[in-house]
Amino acid sequence: MIDSKILSGNNIHHVKFAVINLMRLFKLAKIKRKNMTHFPKFLFVLAVLFCIPQVKAQEVNPNNQDVFNEFTYRQGNSYRSASGKPGPDYWQNAADYVIEATLNDVEHTITGKITVTYTNNSPEDLDFIWMYLEQNRFKADSRGSLTTPIQGNRYAGDVEGGYTIANLKATVKKGTSTRHIIDDTRMQVFFDEPIPAKGGKATVSMDFNYKIPVEGMDRMGRLDVAEGTIYAMAQWFPQVAVFDDVVGWNIEPYLGAGEFYYDYGNFDYKITVPYDHIVVASGELQNPNQVLSKTMRERMDRAAKSDTTVYIVRPEEVTNKSIRAKQNGTLTWHFKIENARDVAFGSSKAFIWDASRINLPSGKKAMAQSAYPKESAGPDAWDRSTEYSKASVEHYSERWFEYPYPVAVNVAADIGGMEYPGLNFCGWKAKGASLWGVTDHEFGHNWFPMIVGTNERRYAWMDEGFNTFINHYSTLEFNNGEYPSRLNRMRDATGWFVNPNRESIDTYPDVANLQNLGMIAYYKPAMGLLLLREYILGEERFDNAFKSYIETWAYKHPQPNDFFNHMENVAGENLAWFWKGWFYGTGNIDIAINEVQSYQGDFIVSIRNRGEIPMPVVMRATFNDGTTKDIKLPVEIWQRGNTWNHLIRTTKQLQKVELDPEKVLPDVDLANDVWNASGSQDQGK
Repeated sequence: MIDSKILSGNNIHHVKFAVINLMRLFKLAKIKRKNMTHFPKFLFVLAVLFCIPQVKAQEVNPNNQDVFNEFTYRQGNSYRSASGKPGPDYWQNAADYVIEATLNDVEHTITGKITVTYTNNSPEDLDFIWMYLEQNRFKADSRGSLTTPIQGNRYAGDVEGGYTIANLKATVKKGTSTRHIIDDTRMQVFFDEPIPAKGGKATVSMDFNYKIPVEGMDRMGRLDVAEGTIYAMAQWFPQVAVFDDVVGWNIEPYLGAGEFYYDYGNFDYKITVPYDHIVVASGELQNPNQVLSKTMRERMDRAAKSDTTVYIVRPEEVTNKSIRAKQNGTLTWHFKIENARDVAFGSSKAFIWDASRINLPSGKKAMAQSAYPKESAGPDAWDRSTEYSKASVEHYSERWFEYPYPVAVNVAADIGGMEYPGLNFCGWKAKGASLWGVTDHEFGHNWFPMIVGTNERRYAWMDEGFNTFINHYSTLEFNNGEYPSRLNRMRDATGWFVNPNRESIDTYPDVANLQNLGMIAYYKPAMGLLLLREYILGEERFDNAFKSYIETWAYKHPQPNDFFNHMENVAGENLAWFWKGWFYGTGNIDIAINEVQSYQGDFIVSIRNRGEIPMPVVMRATFNDGTTKDIKLPVEIWQRGNTWNHLIRTTKQLQKVELDPEKVLPDVDLANDVWNASGSQDQGK
């Protein structure tokens, strides 16, 4: 049947014109009469078909191929493969550090000397290197200070600090240079001759000192308590920036929200402090006989064999000089850690100190430790810190990748929560679920970005978001669910998803509105991984791919595309539509039931994608006898358009259809998720 609209009005002239032209063609082709029995009808149909594009061209309905197309340049090269692995020519540089520093608890200063051995594994000679001087953030004229709002924010810091650098020497082979340029939180160090490509080495040494800030942008600083001052020391020494195959030197200034990106190396460092200080730090203590009394060493040995917490310094012993290795002067604590990207330490004479054993899947052991003042102690507070630390590290080691460091230290400080290899700073007033949550989160960061070494300053979601995701499962497991996890209650966040001021996950932390940072760096990317695992791919396929990503990029520098490519290749699924919609846009999920109609004893369910992000569809059909049937439709139903009809074959009467019955999706309109036989739509619960 021909649409009557085509034959109405002036459109009939197009048909006549087409018929005339077709007759001429047939005549020229000398078609034999015996083959033209149905010629008039056949000719008329052809004419109509030929004329339709002229008549209805403006009504073409596009498909959704652009939604499913690749959205970034994701072809492989010799450095990074299309399968999301390091390529045959992948390289990264390394920096090894030897540091000696002294903490003055009267002047609140650090004075130190550092020697960096830098290895250039890149394919090009380097005339200079860039280093970070992140203590320069704590100056009134720093870029970070000048870009902080007048009213301040979480990342406001002191403005009376900053480095003094002296005696800098940069050596390649026999040539030594002293030339350097300091600009804000970066320092460019030049060499008399280039560092040779593919394994060339250079050494850079210098002296440094600065005043330790009280307010260290919620990442480091100092806190006065009844028995002394707690020094939370991070970003405490000059450090080499990353030179990579993607952008060359990564030299974004240290402003505030953007965190850190460093190469891996070995650290050998000594911290000299007053005799009555306890120092806990990233890595293994090298000289316990010199800095720990016999009593403390015996307790440490007992803790190394215990699955319950053992005091090294008891609460009543904090001010007892006899428990110390010395009763006057100073002590130098010596630590080492290998294949790490940073180190931090805590120092105070006010520390209670306890520890226990961590059991790793390979049979190796590590040590969980906590250091906190008496103000933080309590059975529902920091008395449980080591228990929390041990459980967290053991969970992630068993589930994802084995913990590589000899200690996992939790330090109470005036810091909401901040992570470094093998050491956290967590809020000294935290208790109960709050202390568990921050402890677990900061230790989770040892997997992202300490083991998988992503660029925090640009891609906060690749560490904060991934870590928030794995925190969900550790919380569910801890002590048989003692504390709740709310990550799977995604519909609680729909208010943010429809907020006109929302931003996309890929927004750089220093660019993002701080009111959005919690969602775009932490929760939305974590929700995305949860959707992949529990709704799109399933647990087995996701876990295979995610574990493979961690193992493949351990101690390396993956980019977002490496993650996307790796997950797709191992899971065996083209997920471009998901990466594009969820991670690189501000669109939403809104799948609706349009209508349900009976059809020859069966039922047709008509659904529509009213949002910007397509999704596989899970619907539950409930019949008049109380039985149910779950139906899952693949995401490909949305490739041709935004509506789809599904036929439910049944001999029963359909009473109800509900989309996403387990309420996994953060669908922004619950009112169109349910159809009842009465014809009404009920809001999903």
